[in-house]
Amino acid sequence: MDRIDVANELPFRVGFTGHSGHLRIEPLPPVQSSDPLHSLPDFILPPAFPTETPESIKEYIEEKYLLPRLDADDFSPDKDGRQWEFDWFDKAQVNLEPSVPRSVVVPKWELPFRRSTTRTMSKMWDPSSMQVDVAELMEGSEDSGVLPRISGPAKDFVRGSINSRPFRPGGLDNSQTIGRILPEGATSGDWVREVLTGGASQSLPPSFRQGMDFGNLKAHSHSWNVHGDQGEAKSTSDAKTQLSVQFDDLFKRAWEDDFDESAKSEDFNKTDSFPPEIERISPNESESCLVVETSVLDEILSVGSGNLASGLIEGSSTSGQQQKEAWAVSGGSESIAERFHDLIPDKALDFPFELDAFQKEAIYYLEKGDSVFVAAHTSAGKTAVAEYAFALASKHCTRAVYTAPIKTISNQKYRDFCGKFDVGLLTGDVSLRPEASCLIMTTEILRSMLYKGADIIRDIEWVIFDEVHYVNDVERGVVWEEVIIMLPRHINIVLLSATVPNTIEFADWIGRTKQKQIRVTGTTRRPVPLEHCIFYSGEFYKVCENEKFLSLGFKAAKDAYKKKSMSTGGGSGKSYSGSSVSHDVARTQKRESTFRSKQNKQSGPQNLGSSSGSGWGHQNSGGSQNNWGSRRSEASLWLLLINKLTKLALLPVVIFCFSKNRCDKSADHMNGVDLTSSSEKSDIRVFCDKAFSRLKGSDRNLPQVVRLQNLLRRGIGVHHAGLLPIVKEVVEMLFCRGVIKVLFSTETFAMGVNAPARTVVFDTLRKFDGKEFRQLLPGEYTQMAGRAGRRGLDKIGTVVVMCRDEIPEENDMKNVMIGSATRLESQFRLTYIMIMHLLRVEELKVEDMLKRSFAEFHAQKKLPEQQQLLMRKLAQPTKAIDCIKGEPAIEEYYELYSEAEKYNAEISEAVMRSPASQQYLVTGRVVVVKSQSVQDHLLGVIVKAPSSNSKQYIVLVITPDLPQTLQAPINGGDQHKSSGDFQILVPKAKRGFEDDYFSSVSSRRGSGAINIKLPHRGNTAGVNYEVRGIEGTEFLCICNCKLKIDQVRLLEDVSSVAYSKTVQLLLEKKSDGRYPPALDPVKDLKLNDLNVVETYYKWCSLLQKMTQNKCHGCVKLEEHIKLAKEVKKHKEEVKALKFEMSDEALQQMPDFQGRIDVLKEIGCIDSFLVVQIKGRVACEMNSGEELICTECLFENQLDDLEPEEAVALMSAFVFQQRNASEPSLTPKLSEATQRLYNTAIRLGELQAQFKLQIDPQEYARENLKFGLVEVVYEWAKGTPFADICELTDVPEGLIVRTIVRLDETCREFKNAAAIMGNSALHKKMEIASNAIKRDIVFAASLYITGV
Repeated sequence: MDRIDVANELPFRVGFTGHSGHLRIEPLPPVQSSDPLHSLPDFILPPAFPTETPESIKEYIEEKYLLPRLDADDFSPDKDGRQWEFDWFDKAQVNLEPSVPRSVVVPKWELPFRRSTTRTMSKMWDPSSMQVDVAELMEGSEDSGVLPRISGPAKDFVRGSINSRPFRPGGLDNSQTIGRILPEGATSGDWVREVLTGGASQSLPPSFRQGMDFGNLKAHSHSWNVHGDQGEAKSTSDAKTQLSVQFDDLFKRAWEDDFDESAKSEDFNKTDSFPPEIERISPNESESCLVVETSVLDEILSVGSGNLASGLIEGSSTSGQQQKEAWAVSGGSESIAERFHDLIPDKALDFPFELDAFQKEAIYYLEKGDSVFVAAHTSAGKTAVAEYAFALASKHCTRAVYTAPIKTISNQKYRDFCGKFDVGLLTGDVSLRPEASCLIMTTEILRSMLYKGADIIRDIEWVIFDEVHYVNDVERGVVWEEVIIMLPRHINIVLLSATVPNTIEFADWIGRTKQKQIRVTGTTRRPVPLEHCIFYSGEFYKVCENEKFLSLGFKAAKDAYKKKSMSTGGGSGKSYSGSSVSHDVARTQKRESTFRSKQNKQSGPQNLGSSSGSGWGHQNSGGSQNNWGSRRSEASLWLLLINKLTKLALLPVVIFCFSKNRCDKSADHMNGVDLTSSSEKSDIRVFCDKAFSRLKGSDRNLPQVVRLQNLLRRGIGVHHAGLLPIVKEVVEMLFCRGVIKVLFSTETFAMGVNAPARTVVFDTLRKFDGKEFRQLLPGEYTQMAGRAGRRGLDKIGTVVVMCRDEIPEENDMKNVMIGSATRLESQFRLTYIMIMHLLRVEELKVEDMLKRSFAEFHAQKKLPEQQQLLMRKLAQPTKAIDCIKGEPAIEEYYELYSEAEKYNAEISEAVMRSPASQQYLVTGRVVVVKSQSVQDHLLGVIVKAPSSNSKQYIVLVITPDLPQTLQAPINGGDQHKSSGDFQILVPKAKRGFEDDYFSSVSSRRGSGAINIKLPHRGNTAGVNYEVRGIEGTEFLCICNCKLKIDQVRLLEDVSSVAYSKTVQLLLEKKSDGRYPPALDPVKDLKLNDLNVVETYYKWCSLLQKMTQNKCHGCVKLEEHIKLAKEVKKHKEEVKALKFEMSDEALQQMPDFQGRIDVLKEIGCIDSFLVVQIKGRVACEMNSGEELICTECLFENQLDDLEPEEAVALMSAFVFQQRNASEPSLTPKLSEATQRLYNTAIRLGELQAQFKLQIDPQEYARENLKFGLVEVVYEWAKGTPFADICELTDVPEGLIVRTIVRLDETCREFKNAAAIMGNSALHKKMEIASNAIKRDIVFAASLYITGV
């Protein structure tokens, strides 16, 4: 019980006691005052923990958290030898995407030359600060939808995920995205109008595919009038029910907003419905109708350019030139270069050299935050602009991305930038420091990040595109366009390209696509000028210097060629003209004989049967010369060239050969040449030993490695795609060090490696491009020739063109050397993976990607002009047709008339082509001839049929009017005389006796001569006629009547009476202005062609319908036909304009529709274009053909294969060489390859069925190449690399490249297995990937690890 206080401080308590519940009172002690001593207990226990002091707390924290200590459980002695695979990116505790506050304080950016510096000694800029909302900072990094985007997990921060949505591309208007989520019907109020005007009930909400079933509802039977005047609306509201007033109040504001402008030009008090377009506008209302047409256009057109179109229409007052360059801005570099240091006092990066004018201009615009396009020659210094963008990203604490088309460039740039910036590398098989602020990656990786919505995109400020002219590449050029289109708005672009003719055009496309200005800068001046020479018969002939062709030098080379051709006519051996080279020739021959035995030992028997091919270096000295002689002359030519270059101090030299085999053979021909000193040999040996020390023993002794080391020690190198990657890197690094004096290379060296030389030599000016042998393009020649001349070392670079048997034509040489470079052309094409990536996000349409491509640039650029033209067409007043018989039916009649004319033309054409018609085309047959100058066709008669002398018909036709030039002789002068070929009939009173009595048809036989000059014109009784010769194709139809004509008097005697009578007979046949009926194709000509007969009966049926129409026979029919024709022409022009401005006019729209049908058929998307699980799997397939890979997975073709067999089969997806030796496969692998090939054939036939331009057999051969299946199978089983190279004729470099790409394919299949939920396949791909990742194939790049 509770305590009870009573008087006099005697407290007690009452409680129950015992089982019986008796009350018991217990006295309690009095309450004591609050004395601390009395509150203490009699015994105090010792504290459980010692008393805490600041010193003890500090000691505890240091012991627990600050001192390094190993976990006793994980690092116990019994677990000695255990290893961990620790990935910091997955295990890091740091939140990679920290939460952002709602508002932040940021520095206020100012132009560098307007900044005020502090008064301190450093004179640094002290920016002012301002508080901004985070939404403003993140404005450019919006995602693709209107719904908020959730950041993905940390492991997908860099690469993204198929589950993430891509960011909204820059330049895509927000209203378009919202419009796709909320369709037009949801915002325009159309459904409200339908309900209020008695329409059916609205059971399907806008954007929904399925609505609710409300049963059989009756429609609202009342109709409503919409008034522009509020007062009138009030006066009529009393007559409405209370319900209608509520509806009117509810939607009145929306109606007024929509039709306020329209009410100015039309009276809405008298109309119950809204006209779809303006039907009639008077000329006085043409100004006011422009406002109306703007709203009409907004409803009619869905132009994808968004703000672009409106912006250009508003700025139509500016000149055409200013509109053209609105997005691409060039010029102004002079003033910027002069004041560069004043404009940018606080630079993000200082260069140890003076910048060129174009570099200063580009850096200035980078400081302003503009996008830049830099076009300059090779080695001009474009990389300095990329370095400054990296420095700005580091300064702004953002990220920059450098993309390159070739993996070699990415590796080399990683090495170059590593010591300057915080750099990471992302390629297909390498991922180094992805957390770095400056990332170097291939363009395909960036595209994948954009499609998969990687969260790192938010942090990127700059994207640098190197070698932009690679957009012309047929296979991979589309990747550049995709990436440029998909980049979000907040990312600025830096484009680096070689000089191209249409730089402004390409920059204008980017600017219009991204809705931002692109600053174009660059230079056409080479840092090291080039001179171009021809090497022929041991001499150099300079043919081009300072971009000017020297005809005198070319003539001297031609003269030497002619002289040598005359002197070597007997073929007594090879001789070189010019006394200056005689000593060189003798010395060359002596050295050749000295080293011949050594050359035979080192080169081996494979070179004995080699020939240079295509006539290279063949100097025949009699019939006894064999392949050895050809090889000997080729070796002599190379020795002569190298000796000449050595004497003139023109080494090092890069010799471009256009085949891998040619490079190897040319290097073998120089077996007796040694160009290095002893110290250089030592450096080369040490470098090679260090580089190849990372290989295991058997790989170090590969034939290619041993052979290249022997060449390198003598200062000779080879570089092509067939080399092992580590061997190529050794060659590149040694060449950059200057110890390689002669390098034989394919053209990839000019694209992928920044290694200039003193001289560049072209082995030939022709190349095989995969389809045919052709001349080098000027752009290709310029790219390779640009490697000549080392900046800072050489005053001039030398380019040499080797000529063996003959000198090229002067025009060909001039075109290659100084011709215009190749224009940047769009290689955009639709791919299935692109379509499915875009279909994953409802707000991004494939049509947007198509219309923003470079291929559609010019069509989209014309949209503003087409919009204005369409506005004018719609605003044109239409002429009304007043029918005297009631409701006009002329439009229906004109449709029948037009269709009948079309059928008639088809029938006439078929009749004139048929052999049966030739028997009717005889003298006297009445015909209708096509007219070229007048609308009506000409009635005529055949005067003479074709003969052996003349293949033309001679026809007399009646012409409507005389030409102006022939009217003068009629009005004055002697009328009975002919003027040239023009004849006038003399009146009867003035005719002679002969004319009167010889007017009947002559019975005498003529000679067949034609005594008139065709065309022969005349006039009789006011009717003009003409005699002309025509082909059989000019007949429009053959009439069913003939005339009796006098051919002799018409053509030989040129009798005016005969012409008069013939004209009169023709006029009689043309009664009532109608031509005589034509021969019936079926009854008269007996045509049996089913199509012609079917067309004939359709034509007859149309004629029958025309006679039943009330307009038939009307007195105003001809006038109304002309009006109907004008109206029809106007409607067709409007329809054509609308079509050109719609998505249906896009070039690749038919291809897109076909691919959509294919995806539906195989189940990647459903009928509503929603991507299914099969489509999600296909989105993961980047290295192989996505449809074949996906079908292979869903048909479980890999389930019954071992991991080694599965990865061997998958090599068919990534192997690229067409011609390879036939592999020897196991029965199981043979069955698997045949099964996969049948799948590809089936998919090819399916695509051909949906009208795609695909040949099934070619489709299967292009996407499945089984040449390395056996090689990969043995490699996965553990066979050494040297042994697998013996199984095929494919070069070692291509084998390595295929296996490296195959590892990426394994990762893609593993991700696809995770999506499908196939754990067995996931495990199998992991085992297969580990089986191929070993030894020389996956040796680390020297650029990354160093030597």
